[in-house]
Amino acid sequence: MIRRILIAVLLVLLTTGCHRKLDPPVWRFAIEETSGSVQDAYAQKFKELVEEKSGGKVIVKVYPYGTLGTSDQLSELLYNGSLQFAMASPGHIGKMIPEVQVLLLHYVFSDDEEVNRKVLKSPEIKNEFNQLFADKGFEMLSVFSEGWQVWSTNKPIKSPQDFAGVKFRVMTSPLLMAAYEAYGASSTPLAYSEVYSALQLKMIDGQVNPVFAIEEMSFYEVNDHLIFANQAQFYTTCLTNKKFYENLTAEEKAWVDESIEELSDYIAETQARFNEERLHVIQEKNPDIKIVELTPQERAAFRQASVPVREQFKAIAGERGGELLETILKEVERIESEKDRKASE
Repeated sequence: MIRRILIAVLLVLLTTGCHRKLDPPVWRFAIEETSGSVQDAYAQKFKELVEEKSGGKVIVKVYPYGTLGTSDQLSELLYNGSLQFAMASPGHIGKMIPEVQVLLLHYVFSDDEEVNRKVLKSPEIKNEFNQLFADKGFEMLSVFSEGWQVWSTNKPIKSPQDFAGVKFRVMTSPLLMAAYEAYGASSTPLAYSEVYSALQLKMIDGQVNPVFAIEEMSFYEVNDHLIFANQAQFYTTCLTNKKFYENLTAEEKAWVDESIEELSDYIAETQARFNEERLHVIQEKNPDIKIVELTPQERAAFRQASVPVREQFKAIAGERGGELLETILKEVERIESEKDRKASE
Protein backbone atom coordinates (compact mmCIF):
# COMPACT_ATOMS: atom_id res chain seq x y z
CA MET A 1 0.00 0.00 0.00
CA ILE A 2 2.78 2.43 0.98
CA ARG A 3 4.67 1.54 -2.20
CA ARG A 4 1.62 2.37 -4.33
CA ILE A 5 1.23 5.71 -2.58
CA LEU A 6 4.91 6.55 -3.21
CA ILE A 7 4.55 5.68 -6.89
CA ALA A 8 1.43 7.87 -7.11
CA VAL A 9 3.29 10.80 -5.52
CA LEU A 10 6.19 10.37 -7.94
CA LEU A 11 3.78 10.32 -10.87
CA VAL A 12 2.26 13.59 -9.70
CA LEU A 13 5.70 15.18 -9.37
CA LEU A 14 6.65 14.09 -12.87
CA THR A 15 3.41 15.12 -14.51
CA THR A 16 2.66 18.39 -12.67
CA GLY A 17 2.72 21.21 -15.17
CA CYS A 18 2.78 18.81 -18.10
CA HIS A 19 -0.86 19.11 -19.16
CA ARG A 20 0.23 21.18 -22.14
CA LYS A 21 2.79 20.10 -24.71
CA LEU A 22 6.26 21.09 -23.56
CA ASP A 23 8.34 23.13 -25.95
CA PRO A 24 10.98 21.81 -26.19
CA PRO A 25 9.95 18.39 -24.83
CA VAL A 26 11.82 17.01 -21.80
CA TRP A 27 13.14 13.45 -21.85
CA ARG A 28 13.56 12.26 -18.26
CA PHE A 29 16.52 9.98 -17.47
CA ALA A 30 16.83 8.43 -13.97
CA ILE A 31 19.98 6.70 -12.71
CA GLU A 32 20.63 4.36 -9.79
CA GLU A 33 23.68 6.24 -8.53
CA THR A 34 24.61 9.68 -7.25
CA SER A 35 26.04 12.65 -9.15
CA GLY A 36 29.68 12.05 -10.10
CA SER A 37 29.21 8.30 -10.59
CA VAL A 38 29.81 6.24 -13.73
CA GLN A 39 26.07 6.14 -14.43
CA ASP A 40 25.90 9.89 -14.00
CA ALA A 41 28.79 10.34 -16.46
CA TYR A 42 26.90 8.17 -18.95
CA ALA A 43 23.61 10.03 -18.50
CA GLN A 44 25.24 13.47 -18.66
CA LYS A 45 27.11 12.56 -21.86
CA PHE A 46 23.86 11.19 -23.33
CA LYS A 47 22.19 14.50 -22.45
CA GLU A 48 25.01 16.45 -24.08
CA LEU A 49 24.96 14.37 -27.27
CA VAL A 50 21.17 14.31 -27.71
CA GLU A 51 20.76 18.03 -27.08
CA GLU A 52 23.61 18.76 -29.50
CA LYS A 53 22.29 16.44 -32.23
CA SER A 54 18.74 17.79 -31.86
CA GLY A 55 19.91 21.38 -31.94
CA GLY A 56 18.08 22.03 -28.69
CA LYS A 57 14.81 20.55 -29.92
CA VAL A 58 14.90 18.13 -26.98
CA ILE A 59 15.97 18.67 -23.36
CA VAL A 60 17.26 15.70 -21.34
CA LYS A 61 16.83 15.98 -17.55
CA VAL A 62 18.92 13.61 -15.40
CA TYR A 63 17.62 12.45 -12.01
CA PRO A 64 20.33 11.13 -9.61
CA TYR A 65 19.79 8.30 -7.13
CA GLY A 66 17.11 8.94 -4.53
CA THR A 67 15.42 11.78 -6.41
CA LEU A 68 12.54 9.63 -7.66
CA GLY A 69 12.67 6.64 -5.34
CA THR A 70 14.24 3.19 -5.31
CA SER A 71 15.54 1.23 -8.29
CA ASP A 72 12.34 -0.85 -8.33
CA GLN A 73 10.26 2.34 -8.41
CA LEU A 74 12.35 3.73 -11.27
CA SER A 75 11.64 0.60 -13.31
CA GLU A 76 7.93 1.00 -12.65
CA LEU A 77 8.01 4.67 -13.62
CA LEU A 78 9.86 3.75 -16.82
CA TYR A 79 7.37 1.00 -17.59
CA ASN A 80 4.34 3.29 -17.27
CA GLY A 81 6.00 6.01 -19.35
CA SER A 82 6.54 8.63 -16.64
CA LEU A 83 10.26 8.27 -17.37
CA GLN A 84 11.69 7.95 -20.85
CA PHE A 85 15.10 6.52 -19.89
CA ALA A 86 16.52 4.76 -16.82
CA MET A 87 19.42 2.65 -15.64
CA ALA A 88 18.49 -0.81 -14.39
CA SER A 89 21.13 -3.05 -12.83
CA PRO A 90 20.59 -6.83 -12.98
CA GLY A 91 20.37 -7.07 -9.19
CA HIS A 92 17.11 -5.15 -9.34
CA ILE A 93 15.61 -5.65 -12.80
CA GLY A 94 16.44 -9.36 -12.44
CA LYS A 95 13.39 -9.75 -10.24
CA MET A 96 11.29 -8.84 -13.27
CA ILE A 97 13.53 -10.47 -15.89
CA PRO A 98 15.28 -13.44 -14.18
CA GLU A 99 17.45 -14.31 -17.18
CA VAL A 100 19.30 -10.97 -16.90
CA GLN A 101 20.77 -12.19 -13.62
CA VAL A 102 23.31 -14.11 -15.69
CA LEU A 103 25.28 -10.84 -15.45
CA LEU A 104 25.53 -11.35 -11.68
CA LEU A 105 27.19 -14.76 -11.81
CA HIS A 106 30.80 -15.00 -10.67
CA TYR A 107 33.66 -16.17 -12.89
CA VAL A 108 31.50 -16.48 -16.02
CA PHE A 109 33.07 -13.65 -17.98
CA SER A 110 36.71 -13.11 -18.95
CA ASP A 111 39.44 -11.37 -16.95
CA ASP A 112 39.90 -9.27 -20.10
CA GLU A 113 37.45 -6.34 -20.28
CA GLU A 114 37.89 -6.04 -24.04
CA VAL A 115 36.80 -9.66 -24.45
CA ASN A 116 33.72 -9.04 -22.31
CA ARG A 117 32.70 -6.02 -24.37
CA LYS A 118 32.87 -8.12 -27.53
CA VAL A 119 30.87 -10.90 -25.88
CA LEU A 120 28.04 -8.56 -24.96
CA LYS A 121 28.02 -7.12 -28.49
CA SER A 122 27.74 -10.60 -30.00
CA PRO A 123 24.57 -10.57 -32.18
CA GLU A 124 23.12 -13.74 -30.63
CA ILE A 125 23.57 -12.51 -27.05
CA LYS A 126 22.53 -8.94 -27.81
CA ASN A 127 19.39 -10.11 -29.60
CA GLU A 128 18.42 -12.35 -26.70
CA PHE A 129 18.79 -9.51 -24.18
CA ASN A 130 16.81 -7.22 -26.50
CA GLN A 131 13.94 -9.71 -26.66
CA LEU A 132 13.92 -10.33 -22.91
CA PHE A 133 13.51 -6.62 -22.22
CA ALA A 134 11.03 -6.12 -25.07
CA ASP A 135 8.78 -8.81 -23.58
CA LYS A 136 8.47 -6.59 -20.47
CA GLY A 137 7.83 -3.32 -22.29
CA PHE A 138 11.40 -2.00 -22.38
CA GLU A 139 13.89 -1.26 -25.14
CA MET A 140 17.45 -2.12 -24.10
CA LEU A 141 19.77 0.54 -25.46
CA SER A 142 23.02 -0.75 -23.97
CA VAL A 143 24.65 -2.93 -21.35
CA PHE A 144 28.00 -1.81 -20.01
CA SER A 145 30.49 -2.40 -17.21
CA GLU A 146 31.11 0.07 -14.39
CA GLY A 147 34.29 -1.74 -13.40
CA TRP A 148 35.40 -4.77 -11.41
CA GLN A 149 33.49 -5.39 -8.21
CA VAL A 150 35.76 -5.13 -5.18
CA TRP A 151 35.14 -6.48 -1.68
CA SER A 152 35.63 -4.01 1.15
CA THR A 153 35.98 -5.79 4.50
CA ASN A 154 37.51 -5.53 7.94
CA LYS A 155 39.89 -8.43 7.43
CA PRO A 156 41.88 -9.95 4.56
CA ILE A 157 39.92 -12.50 2.55
CA LYS A 158 42.03 -14.83 0.46
CA SER A 159 39.95 -18.01 0.48
CA PRO A 160 36.29 -19.00 0.80
CA GLN A 161 37.08 -20.12 4.34
CA ASP A 162 37.92 -16.53 5.24
CA PHE A 163 34.30 -15.56 4.52
CA ALA A 164 33.04 -17.76 7.38
CA GLY A 165 30.99 -15.66 9.80
CA VAL A 166 31.31 -12.49 7.69
CA LYS A 167 28.06 -10.54 7.45
CA PHE A 168 28.23 -9.36 3.85
CA ARG A 169 25.93 -6.81 2.21
CA VAL A 170 24.46 -7.64 -1.19
CA MET A 171 21.70 -6.13 -3.30
CA THR A 172 18.22 -7.57 -2.76
CA SER A 173 18.79 -10.49 -5.13
CA PRO A 174 18.42 -14.17 -4.11
CA LEU A 175 21.12 -15.06 -6.63
CA LEU A 176 23.64 -12.63 -5.15
CA MET A 177 22.81 -13.91 -1.70
CA ALA A 178 23.48 -17.45 -2.95
CA ALA A 179 26.79 -16.35 -4.51
CA TYR A 180 28.24 -15.19 -1.20
CA GLU A 181 26.67 -17.95 0.84
CA ALA A 182 28.53 -20.35 -1.49
CA TYR A 183 31.73 -18.75 -0.17
CA GLY A 184 30.55 -19.18 3.42
CA ALA A 185 29.44 -15.59 4.09
CA SER A 186 26.24 -14.54 5.80
CA SER A 187 24.50 -12.60 3.00
CA THR A 188 22.67 -9.47 4.15
CA PRO A 189 20.48 -7.61 1.62
CA LEU A 190 20.39 -3.87 2.24
CA ALA A 191 19.47 -0.74 0.30
CA TYR A 192 22.51 1.09 -1.10
CA SER A 193 21.80 4.15 1.04
CA GLU A 194 21.92 2.08 4.26
CA VAL A 195 25.31 0.43 3.72
CA TYR A 196 27.59 3.06 5.28
CA SER A 197 25.67 3.26 8.55
CA ALA A 198 25.36 -0.53 8.71
CA LEU A 199 29.15 -0.86 8.34
CA GLN A 200 29.71 1.89 10.88
CA LEU A 201 27.40 0.23 13.42
CA LYS A 202 28.96 -3.23 12.76
CA MET A 203 25.63 -4.58 11.55
CA ILE A 204 27.57 -5.87 8.53
CA ASP A 205 31.28 -6.56 8.03
CA GLY A 206 31.71 -5.91 4.34
CA GLN A 207 30.17 -5.10 0.98
CA VAL A 208 30.93 -5.24 -2.74
CA ASN A 209 31.06 -2.43 -5.31
CA PRO A 210 33.36 -0.95 -7.96
CA VAL A 211 36.15 1.22 -6.54
CA PHE A 212 34.55 4.48 -7.66
CA ALA A 213 31.43 3.67 -5.61
CA ILE A 214 33.48 2.68 -2.57
CA GLU A 215 35.15 6.08 -2.67
CA GLU A 216 31.97 7.95 -3.53
CA MET A 217 30.05 6.42 -0.60
CA SER A 218 33.09 6.61 1.77
CA PHE A 219 32.99 2.89 2.56
CA TYR A 220 36.78 3.01 2.93
CA GLU A 221 36.23 4.97 6.16
CA VAL A 222 34.47 2.02 7.78
CA ASN A 223 36.33 -0.87 6.11
CA ASP A 224 40.10 -1.23 6.03
CA HIS A 225 40.67 -3.87 3.32
CA LEU A 226 39.97 -3.79 -0.40
CA ILE A 227 39.99 -7.26 -1.96
CA PHE A 228 40.45 -7.58 -5.73
CA ALA A 229 39.22 -11.05 -6.71
CA ASN A 230 38.07 -10.31 -10.31
CA GLN A 231 34.97 -12.41 -9.62
CA ALA A 232 32.64 -10.16 -11.61
CA GLN A 233 32.25 -6.75 -13.12
CA PHE A 234 29.34 -4.51 -12.18
CA TYR A 235 27.10 -4.46 -15.22
CA THR A 236 24.13 -2.22 -15.74
CA THR A 237 21.65 -1.68 -18.54
CA CYS A 238 20.38 1.54 -20.07
CA LEU A 239 16.71 1.19 -20.94
CA THR A 240 13.98 3.24 -22.56
CA ASN A 241 10.22 2.79 -22.54
CA LYS A 242 9.45 0.64 -25.59
CA LYS A 243 6.29 2.51 -26.62
CA PHE A 244 8.09 5.84 -26.27
CA TYR A 245 10.97 4.58 -28.42
CA GLU A 246 8.70 3.12 -31.11
CA ASN A 247 6.74 6.38 -31.33
CA LEU A 248 9.85 8.49 -31.95
CA THR A 249 10.30 9.91 -35.41
CA ALA A 250 13.12 8.53 -37.56
CA GLU A 251 15.12 11.68 -36.79
CA GLU A 252 14.56 11.37 -33.03
CA LYS A 253 15.53 7.68 -33.07
CA ALA A 254 18.73 8.63 -34.86
CA TRP A 255 19.56 11.12 -32.10
CA VAL A 256 19.14 8.36 -29.51
CA ASP A 257 20.82 5.52 -31.42
CA GLU A 258 23.82 7.56 -32.53
CA SER A 259 24.34 8.89 -29.00
CA ILE A 260 24.22 5.39 -27.53
CA GLU A 261 26.74 4.15 -30.09
CA GLU A 262 29.13 7.01 -29.30
CA LEU A 263 28.79 6.28 -25.59
CA SER A 264 30.19 2.75 -25.94
CA ASP A 265 33.89 3.68 -26.06
CA TYR A 266 33.36 6.77 -23.92
CA ILE A 267 31.95 4.90 -20.94
CA ALA A 268 34.55 2.10 -21.15
CA GLU A 269 37.33 4.69 -20.92
CA THR A 270 35.49 6.74 -18.30
CA GLN A 271 34.82 3.87 -15.88
CA ALA A 272 38.45 2.73 -16.11
CA ARG A 273 39.67 6.25 -15.38
CA PHE A 274 37.16 6.78 -12.56
CA ASN A 275 38.14 3.55 -10.81
CA GLU A 276 41.87 4.20 -11.15
CA GLU A 277 41.59 7.80 -9.93
CA ARG A 278 39.27 6.94 -7.05
CA LEU A 279 41.62 4.21 -5.82
CA HIS A 280 44.35 6.86 -5.51
CA VAL A 281 41.91 9.11 -3.64
CA ILE A 282 41.09 6.30 -1.20
CA GLN A 283 44.77 5.63 -0.57
CA GLU A 284 45.42 9.34 0.02
CA LYS A 285 42.50 9.72 2.42
CA ASN A 286 43.18 6.44 4.22
CA PRO A 287 46.89 5.57 3.97
CA ASP A 288 46.29 2.52 6.18
CA ILE A 289 43.90 0.88 3.73
CA LYS A 290 45.12 -2.62 2.77
CA ILE A 291 44.95 -3.53 -0.92
CA VAL A 292 44.75 -7.29 -1.47
CA GLU A 293 44.99 -8.74 -4.99
CA LEU A 294 44.26 -12.45 -5.09
CA THR A 295 46.68 -14.76 -6.86
CA PRO A 296 45.46 -17.03 -9.69
CA GLN A 297 45.55 -19.97 -7.24
CA GLU A 298 43.46 -18.07 -4.67
CA ARG A 299 40.97 -17.03 -7.31
CA ALA A 300 40.70 -20.64 -8.52
CA ALA A 301 39.31 -21.66 -5.12
CA PHE A 302 36.59 -19.00 -5.36
CA ARG A 303 35.87 -19.98 -8.95
CA GLN A 304 35.33 -23.60 -7.91
CA ALA A 305 33.05 -22.55 -5.03
CA SER A 306 31.00 -20.36 -7.38
CA VAL A 307 30.14 -23.01 -9.98
CA PRO A 308 27.18 -24.63 -8.11
CA VAL A 309 25.43 -21.23 -8.06
CA ARG A 310 24.99 -21.57 -11.83
CA GLU A 311 22.50 -24.36 -11.17
CA GLN A 312 20.56 -22.06 -8.87
CA PHE A 313 20.54 -19.48 -11.65
CA LYS A 314 19.10 -22.06 -14.05
CA ALA A 315 16.41 -22.94 -11.53
CA ILE A 316 15.47 -19.25 -11.23
CA ALA A 317 15.82 -18.30 -14.91
CA GLY A 318 14.56 -21.50 -16.50
CA GLU A 319 15.54 -23.07 -19.79
CA ARG A 320 15.93 -19.74 -21.56
CA GLY A 321 18.30 -18.48 -18.88
CA GLY A 322 20.31 -21.70 -18.99
CA GLU A 323 20.73 -21.40 -22.74
CA LEU A 324 21.83 -17.78 -22.40
CA LEU A 325 24.46 -18.78 -19.81
CA GLU A 326 25.84 -21.52 -22.07
CA THR A 327 25.95 -19.14 -25.03
CA ILE A 328 27.92 -16.58 -22.99
CA LEU A 329 30.40 -19.21 -21.72
CA LYS A 330 31.01 -20.46 -25.27
CA GLU A 331 31.36 -16.93 -26.63
CA VAL A 332 33.87 -15.99 -23.91
CA GLU A 333 35.94 -19.07 -24.77
CA ARG A 334 35.74 -18.39 -28.51
CA ILE A 335 36.78 -14.73 -28.29
CA GLU A 336 39.59 -15.45 -25.79
CA SER A 337 40.94 -18.20 -28.08
CA GLU A 338 40.74 -15.92 -31.08
CA LYS A 339 42.62 -13.18 -29.24
CA ASP A 340 45.31 -15.62 -28.08
CA ARG A 341 45.71 -16.96 -31.61
CA LYS A 342 46.15 -13.44 -33.06
CA ALA A 343 48.66 -12.57 -30.33
CA SER A 344 50.78 -15.60 -31.18
CA GLU A 345 50.84 -14.95 -34.94
